[in-house]
Amino acid sequence: MITLDNHRLKEEMMKLANGNYIRPPARYSWWMRQGRYWRYMMRELSSLFIGIFCFILVWGLFRLAQGEAAFNHWTNELWYQSAGLCWLIFLFATYHSYTWFMVTPKAMPIKLNGKRVAAYIIIGAHFLLWLFASLVVWYAFIYGGNT
Repeated sequence: MITLDNHRLKEEMMKLANGNYIRPPARYSWWMRQGRYWRYMMRELSSLFIGIFCFILVWGLFRLAQGEAAFNHWTNELWYQSAGLCWLIFLFATYHSYTWFMVTPKAMPIKLNGKRVAAYIIIGAHFLLWLFASLVVWYAFIYGGNT
């Protein structure tokens, strides 16, 4: 069996005499070679943090169902002991949302009067809706229904 080092392998050496090609073995660091691969892997990693956030929310609902004291204990634990994790989740959620909004025109092309809507309009509309939803949540959090 022939093994070839990925770094020493040149394009001419990959072709055998019979015309077949030798594919170098895949490395675990393939995604670090190009910026777009790295961004893709960070978006995939952000999904893990979105899942952790969902678990935290479900755990909070479980603690709320146990009563006010249990819920208050959960919020204090989350606020004082897991604040760093919450900020990390927030950063990954923001990156995840940003990357998906940038892909939206390709995933959801919109046509009006037979013409495609420009990508920047679709992306801008999503960002404006995101800002509006964030402001509504912020207002509800700050004022808590007391106007």
